[in-house]
Amino acid sequence: MKADIHPDYVECRVTCSCGNTFTTRSTVPELRAELCAECHPFYTGKQKLVDTGGRVERFQRRYAKADAAKTSAAKTSAAKKKA
Repeated sequence: MKADIHPDYVECRVTCSCGNTFTTRSTVPELRAELCAECHPFYTGKQKLVDTGGRVERFQRRYAKADAAKTSAAKTSAAKKKA
């Protein structure tokens, strides 16, 4: 390996948004993470819904419109069959 071209590999303190901290090694002395093994749904078994920009609400509104359209179409077709 060539000398003096590689970054320093130092101890790094990682801080998660849940407050958990741990140390590892990296080229930077401090890192911030959004999810860690203590708060990630895969490891905890808890569902954590992260809504980015109202996407969940937008989906629910769209689904409600589609569901309402289906029920109204079914009612009109049933009324036509009776008549």
